[in-house]
Amino acid sequence: MTPAIRFALIGNPNCGKTSLFNRLTGARAKVANYPGVTVERRSGRVTGLDHPAELLDLPGTYSLFVTSPDEQVARDVILGQLEGERRPDLLVAVVDACNLRLGLRLVMELRSLNRPLLLALNQMDEAKRRGISIDVTGLSSAIGIPIVETVAVNAQGVQPLRQALESYTRAPGEDDDTQVLSLSDRQESIEALYSEIESLMRQYVIQPAEAPQWQDRLDALVMHPVLGVLFLFSILLVIFQAVFAWASPLVDVIDGAFSSLGEWVAGTLPEGILQDFIANGLIAGVGGVLVFLPQILILFFFILLLEDSGYLTRAAFLLDRIMRGLGLSGRSFIPLLSSFACAVPGIMATRTISDPRERFVTIMVAPLMTCSARLPVYALIIAAFIPQQTVWGIFNLQGLTLFFLYLAGIVSAALVAWIMRRQQAREEFPLLLELPSYRWPMAYHLLMGLRERAWIFIRRVGTIILSLSIILWFLASFPGAPEDATLPAIDYSFAGQLGHFMQPLFAPLGFNWQMCIALIPAMGAREVAVSALATVYAVGEDSIETALGATLAASWSLPVAFAYLAWFVYAPQCISTIAVVKRETNSLKSTIIFTVYLFALAYFAGWATFQVASAILN
Repeated sequence: MTPAIRFALIGNPNCGKTSLFNRLTGARAKVANYPGVTVERRSGRVTGLDHPAELLDLPGTYSLFVTSPDEQVARDVILGQLEGERRPDLLVAVVDACNLRLGLRLVMELRSLNRPLLLALNQMDEAKRRGISIDVTGLSSAIGIPIVETVAVNAQGVQPLRQALESYTRAPGEDDDTQVLSLSDRQESIEALYSEIESLMRQYVIQPAEAPQWQDRLDALVMHPVLGVLFLFSILLVIFQAVFAWASPLVDVIDGAFSSLGEWVAGTLPEGILQDFIANGLIAGVGGVLVFLPQILILFFFILLLEDSGYLTRAAFLLDRIMRGLGLSGRSFIPLLSSFACAVPGIMATRTISDPRERFVTIMVAPLMTCSARLPVYALIIAAFIPQQTVWGIFNLQGLTLFFLYLAGIVSAALVAWIMRRQQAREEFPLLLELPSYRWPMAYHLLMGLRERAWIFIRRVGTIILSLSIILWFLASFPGAPEDATLPAIDYSFAGQLGHFMQPLFAPLGFNWQMCIALIPAMGAREVAVSALATVYAVGEDSIETALGATLAASWSLPVAFAYLAWFVYAPQCISTIAVVKRETNSLKSTIIFTVYLFALAYFAGWATFQVASAILN
């Protein structure tokens, strides 16, 4: 059987490779208006072709002379140096038409490999809007490479590339000589390379004399060392205010729906184990977490807006000076920002960091960024203990509390990074990032991103969280209480016994045995702590969020609630995160250090919070 033809998308970071990949394969890989989003090679089947074809989306790189692990992945795939994987049959060099000079350097290096090569000139619509005129026919003839014009954000805009891939008839497996410039050749060729690029730009490209002035004026504000930081913090405050203020109506609808479902189950099924399983196991477990979906989507709506607008790379430059004082740099900003969604892709994004020491420190502190899985726990406890009131005339007190929880993680990450970098030899690597153009966020990207996040969350609810909730219900229900029982039935269950066993360890933090139980399944998914608390407190038939919040407010003191929040700020309660740290560092020792230091930090933070809050409030 003839293997499928392999095409590979290769180009500078943020040139539109992943958008083209999504359009050609029907995939939903993450796209954003900043470099470093793709750090692994992706693979998909090209749709709409008469022959089977595989398309690879490679990490962005500016040159074949690589400086970071993600660029090494791209180079190895191109040269066929990955074990067990044949090299691509056709290289598709994707170049941003608005930044053709930068993209042509990589194109020229790829041309020197003597491999089949096609140039996809992307974002042609934006180039024309800016008054950039490119003689595509002349440029193609001059460099000896076929060129197609594409607009990745438009379904019709990828048809020229699809047709070019359809017409490609080279037999898979046919070998070509591959030439790779050695490092000794680099200095001799670099001057000639740039000379050729400048000659091509003069002959075939007409550009406006000046860049749009409004972009320069906006940059002067958002990248100002003082005003820019104030602007960034203002944006964050607005986001956290919206998470509570905008989500309330939708949360009430979902909460009411699960409440009605619980009441229907209670009225339809006879009392017994089946009713208890459905009401307290399934409905309380799934509904208790799914009710926080609106807040998570609102948070990601704002993040996607900032990504697509081109602001985030500027924030990296803005924070570079501050982060260098901590021993990091602006390169760490994107991985740390990604960790607000989930620490797993955030840690993987550290592959874009050239300095191995900085990469290690960034991996160690990435989980201190508050991931979306913590949000249901935060929202539940904040709603139960913090009143819904306005302070200082404009701020919602619950939103401010959430903001300070996020800020606590950020400040702690900064402190840990500073301590770790003081123990290492310092080596300065200047920050070099391409500033993307500002653009209006695209509805397509927003909707696709929100749908993807909603699906990820719902899939977790329907798989991991549902499974853990069922297991927890079983542990909380069996064995039953003896006939002469004097305590609630759950005290005699497996869960109760385990909780009572753990409670002395967490007594200095003020945790009761029910709180201890919730910490165990949360290792699989932090959100399960909510459904675990709903199960052990037997909240199932009433309005889940409201009833559980009222139960916690009656059972916990305010210092205990604050201590529980402090624990979740720091604890590495995610097996997936621990596993990806092991994979990215390839070190069992580093993984153990990572796990131990975060649990120790969580325990100390919980204890200190409980003691200080108790002293103040008592």
